[in-house]
Amino acid sequence: MPEIALQFDIAAPRAVVLAALTTHDGLTAWWTTAVDREADVLLFDFPDIPEPFRLRVERADQDRVVWTNAGAFPPHWAGTWISWDLAARPGASARPGASARPGPSRLGQAEQPDASERPGQAEQSGASDHTRLLFRHGGWQPGSEEGLPAVAGTWAELLVRLKDYAQSGKVQPYFVTALRHDAP
Repeated sequence: MPEIALQFDIAAPRAVVLAALTTHDGLTAWWTTAVDREADVLLFDFPDIPEPFRLRVERADQDRVVWTNAGAFPPHWAGTWISWDLAARPGASARPGASARPGPSRLGQAEQPDASERPGQAEQSGASDHTRLLFRHGGWQPGSEEGLPAVAGTWAELLVRLKDYAQSGKVQPYFVTALRHDAP
């Protein structure tokens, strides 16, 4: 089965990258402005899309985040999974006293990240923490190969925004929508 795999080195501590992948503020800063959660399923709304993408959180800790497709839409994502492996970048020195707070996804909780988890803090404080992020999107079913180049291109653009957000704190979601699944 085909698989999309992209690797980035990010000049930010692992806790910052993890927060960008597991918190509402993190996900809306680089992916889409409309993110919600129902139990362990993340809901992502996009412009001109009839229903949200539904991704079940299977794992979310300092080393790995894994989501599986939990909805019928989009049809070509049926049976797919997304993983984000986080590791210290080889050759990068750790910042003294730095620690990531492992644990389940915090999306939907009121918890505020400490200073070491806020985007842009590593650069501002002179810390030398760096994260190597290996992104994979696999489990594609036969017949879905035709759309993979477009999906891979979109993921590449999204990951550049994720990297920029983690390094600088600059909010620039790729998708901006007035439709909000989480709106009352």
